[in-house]
Amino acid sequence: MGFHLGIDVSTQSVKCIVIDTEDGTVPAESSVNFGRDLPSYHAPDGFRPNADPRIKQADPRMWLDGLELALEQLSASGFDLARIDGISGSGQQHGSVYCREEFSPLRPGRSLAEQIGPRLSRPVAPIWMDRSTATECRELDAAFGDRLQRDTGSPAIERFTGPQIRKFAREEPKAWRRTRRVHLVSSFLCSVLCGSDAPIDFGDGAGMNLLNLQTLQWDPAIVEFTAPDLMAKLPPAVPSATVAGGLDGWFRRFGLRPGIPVVVWSGDNPNSLVGTGAATPGLAGISLGTSDTFFAPMRVFKTDPQGCGHVFGNPAGGFMSLICFTNGSLAREAIRRELTVNWEFFDRDALEQSSAGNGGRLMLPYFEPESTPPVPRPGVRRNYTQATPAEEIRAILESQALSLRLHSSWQGERFRRIRLTGGASKSTGFRQILADVFQAQIETIQVTNSAGLGAAFRAANAVEQMSFERLSDRFCRPQEITHPDPANAELYQEMLKQFRDFEAAAQQA
Repeated sequence: MGFHLGIDVSTQSVKCIVIDTEDGTVPAESSVNFGRDLPSYHAPDGFRPNADPRIKQADPRMWLDGLELALEQLSASGFDLARIDGISGSGQQHGSVYCREEFSPLRPGRSLAEQIGPRLSRPVAPIWMDRSTATECRELDAAFGDRLQRDTGSPAIERFTGPQIRKFAREEPKAWRRTRRVHLVSSFLCSVLCGSDAPIDFGDGAGMNLLNLQTLQWDPAIVEFTAPDLMAKLPPAVPSATVAGGLDGWFRRFGLRPGIPVVVWSGDNPNSLVGTGAATPGLAGISLGTSDTFFAPMRVFKTDPQGCGHVFGNPAGGFMSLICFTNGSLAREAIRRELTVNWEFFDRDALEQSSAGNGGRLMLPYFEPESTPPVPRPGVRRNYTQATPAEEIRAILESQALSLRLHSSWQGERFRRIRLTGGASKSTGFRQILADVFQAQIETIQVTNSAGLGAAFRAANAVEQMSFERLSDRFCRPQEITHPDPANAELYQEMLKQFRDFEAAAQQA
């Protein structure tokens, strides 16, 4: 039994969480928000402003400065970081980082950004919100057809890494030629901790359109087509329990012991799966964050006929499904601002002042280009012309819940229990809507940072050989349970059909 550190580098923040596997507690945490704490990067939402709304890029040095600051806060919390026995991390999925040289041990006396910034062959990294690769996606689909989804788990997706790489290699050939290593956000930051190039785990690697999930190796034909010499630039793909290396001595400044195991990082979604305690079939997880995501372990490997759902590696073994809805909290916040109401009204009063079903009012709140279903241009659509502020709020929440259910149905699994995480999981009203729409028990856990918690779990699993089931029993016991109201089952079943038709008509318009 020991202490393990999970680090979550998400779209908007860096969070650290320390777990004590002996008594199932969290003795220390820290959090850095990029917009609030690192204003010099001018990225209030985690990405740099761009005149083209399709382009979403971040400066990797911002993640490095955020990591330093989060570790400084953790060190100042009073917990002795020398007691930590293992580290792993979570990175926002799909982003790609391009390095002109391989990683080497860090030098004392200089910040991470000062040392690693000059090693980048491209100063910015496209992140998961980037939608500028439509041409590259069409080319990949044309070249490989159904095999791309059958073997990599997804059709060509604009936010995925393979299309990002193809676009960079084509548009900046000189920078591509001087690129020695292509990393995901997760493997890039793991490499920073190790002071050497880290591999890519199966969980995050599956979100690239490059990893063959039948062989769990990079697919030679797809890789060769994507970009020249790409195979030589990719780190190896490995199981999620792989130890990438020992912690670089540079990190002793925070009290951490050099040489402790650094377990290969993974993406935020695989980490959230195990961090919510939903890594075994029968449970599902919903993360209500910047984007909303639905994820679940898979009993058998299968793919979404509509191409919206994706298949990644499950850190507990086998595979997991993942459906991403770009307009999650971003859309809820936009509606709240439009109505000029506070969160108390949004989360509680509005739902008390409206009724289930909301008179059939439905909304497609695409304030950003949407992933599920694919909608390339922003635009909010409503099937009504009049609504009170309370009804407007219920419309977005019911519509988001119906979309989650509709687009997760391809798995053929009837989920009776769903673990909820993310900021909006605190809303009792939204929890009840989700329970009624899915007719499932909605459970929240004490730790809302499921990606960071999952990363700490993965460190404990690899270093201590502690099972995910045991870790879940200790850290993921339900704190609050919301039961579905059977009286609303038929109502929402009918609304599900209406929402499906509304969404289909909007796509054809």
